[in-house]
Amino acid sequence: MTKIAVTGIGVVTPSGIGKRQFWANIKAGRSFIKAITRFDASKYPSRIAGQIDDLEKYTHLSERLLKKIDAFSHMALVASELALIDAGIDIKNEDPNLVGIFLGNAIGGWLYAETELRDLYIEGREGVSPYMASAWFPAAPQGQVSIYYGIKGFSKTVVADRASSLMAIGYGRKILGKDKLNMIIAGGMEAPVTPYALLCCNTYGALSKNNARPQEAYRPFDKKRDGCVIGEGSGIIVLEGIERARGRNANIAAYISGYGTSCDGVDRINPALDGVQLARAIDLALNDAGLRPEQIDYISLDGLARQDWDDSEMQALKRVFGERAKKIPLGCPKSMFGNLLGASGVVDIIAAILSMQNGLVPPILNLDTPADSSFNYVTGQSKECEINKALVISRGRGGINSALVIEKP
Repeated sequence: MTKIAVTGIGVVTPSGIGKRQFWANIKAGRSFIKAITRFDASKYPSRIAGQIDDLEKYTHLSERLLKKIDAFSHMALVASELALIDAGIDIKNEDPNLVGIFLGNAIGGWLYAETELRDLYIEGREGVSPYMASAWFPAAPQGQVSIYYGIKGFSKTVVADRASSLMAIGYGRKILGKDKLNMIIAGGMEAPVTPYALLCCNTYGALSKNNARPQEAYRPFDKKRDGCVIGEGSGIIVLEGIERARGRNANIAAYISGYGTSCDGVDRINPALDGVQLARAIDLALNDAGLRPEQIDYISLDGLARQDWDDSEMQALKRVFGERAKKIPLGCPKSMFGNLLGASGVVDIIAAILSMQNGLVPPILNLDTPADSSFNYVTGQSKECEINKALVISRGRGGINSALVIEKP
């Protein structure tokens, strides 16, 4: 059992850029889902999303660099800077060989790729930017963060659908616990609001088609649910060993104390309906943290808003927590700003940490008539709740399950 300190938070989402703005908006239960305006999405089955329209106001990057990178790398760089500032860390004072980067995303940087591929077919190879090869692929943000800060330590990019960033953080914690690095920049990013990426997400078959009422579309665990709504953004946290963090008088936001992962292995897309393997991932996380199920005060749900996914998630909670599963406060903040796919896990962690700090759980939007009303979903408005230990669940296509435990310092 190795506890790792979270000492910095950087968040870039439709609900806000920076943790203060982000928290103010999710605490108030505001929806940031709207019709896609970035391109003509009128012929798509689902044409709504959580979008970021003001990233340029917060960027610290040069125009020269922005021409070389995709939006998902841009978001990762902004979130990384916010996290390092929040942690009070100047990378110039760190040994670059002992700093790592562990990031996750699901689909890569398609805004850049789509534009360049179009130019390839119109203009030939001369029309393609030389930065195309380094801009779109999933590990590009890791590379850009390492170049920007001169980081040279052991690093990884994880691609595991919606579970990507939670898995990256779980991996990073393990490496940090072995004293191979001094600190890690960890999290995820996703920029799926592009023509081809949106097409892929629609083909996935899990998106809401309630285009006429965007703010009411994402309805996890509700009887009228018809799928999730995609969103774009990035979440980054700074991880350090506890002794190092205390030694530099860092403000420790939370401890990460347990992680578990498993795979259903029943279908290339859909989960097992019994929730057995998700329950196993949760049990692994609790055992890793040295906790009993009754010690968990709050659970952040994956909440895809599809019956098979939602119901199997509830089945897993029943298996692990028994009758107490119906009493634990349950949240799903992504209902406000969209499912950030590979970045969803880290943003859920950030929301859970802020809930811990403020003793308040933001509401699940649009959960008017729960499919199973026996659970303690937080709905309507934020609810006061003392949280000392929380569980965050993140899942992905093919039955990928991941669970992570955070604790209040």
